[in-house]
Amino acid sequence: MLSHFKFEILARDSETRARRGRLHTPHGTVETPCFMPVGTCGAVKAMTQELLEELGTQIILGNTYHLYLRPGHEIIREMGGLHRFISWPHPILTDSGGFQVMSLKGLQRITEEGVEFRSHLDGSSHFFSPERVVEIQQALGSDILMILDECVAYPSSEEATKRAVKLTGRWARRARNFFLESINRREDISSGVLYGIIQGGVDNSLRQESAEEMMEIGFEGYALGGLSVGEPKSATYDVTEFTAALTPEESPRYLMGVGTPRDLVECVARGIDQFDCVMPTRNARNAGIFTSEGRMVIKSARYARDERPLDLACECAVCRRYSRAYIRHLFSAGEMLAAILATYHNLYFYLDTMRKIRQAIDAGNFGSFLSKVRAGPLA
Repeated sequence: MLSHFKFEILARDSETRARRGRLHTPHGTVETPCFMPVGTCGAVKAMTQELLEELGTQIILGNTYHLYLRPGHEIIREMGGLHRFISWPHPILTDSGGFQVMSLKGLQRITEEGVEFRSHLDGSSHFFSPERVVEIQQALGSDILMILDECVAYPSSEEATKRAVKLTGRWARRARNFFLESINRREDISSGVLYGIIQGGVDNSLRQESAEEMMEIGFEGYALGGLSVGEPKSATYDVTEFTAALTPEESPRYLMGVGTPRDLVECVARGIDQFDCVMPTRNARNAGIFTSEGRMVIKSARYARDERPLDLACECAVCRRYSRAYIRHLFSAGEMLAAILATYHNLYFYLDTMRKIRQAIDAGNFGSFLSKVRAGPLA
């Protein structure tokens, strides 16, 4: 039933847990480790689909919560699915919307059945159950679907974290059962696959409990959720390494919402295959530029007469053509082009970092690459 999806490991690094893979989906093949630009509402902010393709983007992320509210999953289904609606013929992963719903402080109520919440747009009442979230993502036609989970804030008590782990496990079983039953009922939605999400905060015993339950249920891939929510960086890395090692070798591992370019390299070394994060696009819109010499704020007055490109070591189209002085001027003048150029460069920097990671693993020198990153100024 899920013959359109396959994950294969092509190479492993001898010094770390890094691995080089290939993810086959109904809408194309993704070389891993990979970074997925975030297109929350069906659009990566300040980018066209043509520019994303020019950058070499393999897969993007959409969000169930936002697409459900606007324009609505039924409209997207009628328009032929999310790929056709947004004119993106390549792979799409959709987040379940659980993190967004849990973030609606005072606007949501968690029950055994699911989550009651009010729209941040108009205050209207809605309900997400584990089954409903899968159904919405199937209507979107996602290549990779995510289960509904409860993501707790940091810090949280052991009791709250344990409760979230157990609830996420019960929801995961319901989601998986609905997913498999829907495939049996309708042949037209058999192409997407469902990932489980491992929770547990920074408690390794709870992470192990959650991982074991997810593997007992059985998913095509496993995601690490509930990280990069305020915990120390060392805890992020330790929990990632511990948890990734618990999941099956033959399954893809997805670290949700992480992180900086350095985080990507460090977490590939700990066994992660897929990443997403709003950092490159959100920073870009606020004049934050990622470069080989570290992060810079291009609005600074020091760049007013700087004729150099954003990054002297970068080969992206922006760095080949535009100066720091010009891009600073665009931000100062409030021009839309400022966000476009900055976002293009930042996404190139992230995607190029992943290309270099893959090349290093293929060449058998990822350990050396990692050492250089740790010694250098990579943001």
